[in-house]
Amino acid sequence: MTDTITRENLFRPVPKTPRSKAELTDSTSRAIVQAETDSREAKTQRLRQARLQMEARQPQPVPTKGRNKKAGRTRSLTAL
Repeated sequence: MTDTITRENLFRPVPKTPRSKAELTDSTSRAIVQAETDSREAKTQRLRQARLQMEARQPQPVPTKGRNKKAGRTRSLTAL
């Protein structure tokens, strides 16, 4: 018995608890959906900032004068 005794060869390795296939699939799909959501929100924020900067650089539109409405035509009693 010339082998040295170590923790690995003296004790049996503790088996890891196997995760069911459903748990593995669930956690993977949740991680993918969360990554997509984070990516979408980051893109939305970038686009919003770019739009606000673009709007800030554009000059304010000059208000136009409203059209003068002509006085309503009155019917003459002879036309009836």
